[in-house]
Amino acid sequence: MAGHSQFKNIMHRKGRQDAARSKLFSKLAKEITVAAKMGLPDPTMNPRLRLAVQNAKSQSMPKDNIERAIKKAAGGDADNYEEIRYEGYGPGGVAVIVEALTDNRNRTAGAVRSIFTKAGGALGETGSVSFMFDRVGEIVYKPEAGDADTVLEAAIESGAQDVQSDANGHIILCAFEDLGEVSSALEASLGEADSVNPVWKPQTGTQVDEGKAESLMKLIAALEDDDDVQNVYSNFEVSDEVLERLTAA
Repeated sequence: MAGHSQFKNIMHRKGRQDAARSKLFSKLAKEITVAAKMGLPDPTMNPRLRLAVQNAKSQSMPKDNIERAIKKAAGGDADNYEEIRYEGYGPGGVAVIVEALTDNRNRTAGAVRSIFTKAGGALGETGSVSFMFDRVGEIVYKPEAGDADTVLEAAIESGAQDVQSDANGHIILCAFEDLGEVSSALEASLGEADSVNPVWKPQTGTQVDEGKAESLMKLIAALEDDDDVQNVYSNFEVSDEVLERLTAA
């Protein structure tokens, strides 16, 4: 779990990397609309929509924005978004997975490829790096949810597979197909989670030096800044000292 914890510390820089909060809200709204369009527009009857709404609330997205995104799907005037996964290698041969929602496959593919190339990386074929990751469910709680023992006990009872607790909070992992059931059980015992998402968890990390780490973080920031990109995952690791310097910059 050490590598995953460090990986999450890096990924949680998203709030700092987004140039504007409206961009984040736009991506959250897109996921809500897609989820509502694929199933029922009722979060209680649509697990994916429920998770999308829950995550939007955790980012303080206004209630009106959430309801507008759901109504857009129900009204039938929503764009037809396609879910696409891109895989490639960043500087230092580090594996990168990019998840996108797009209404123009060619535009998004061109943009993602360009970002990889400018960063000294290379876009690969689907499946070229995903075999190095596990598709799992991730439930994140703030420290206030309880101490490590309390959260561990709740996680075991819920059927979760792993727990990482530190000063920043609690990361609970479960099988991808059990995400809805486990998150509901945890909500009953610990309250509403800070976020609930299916994620790509690296099986092993790739250690890089400070220079490569800085380039990789710029690559990830550029990818996340693209309007069509929803999530970015990587398996690179750096020492705590390097991580501190980079995140403080």
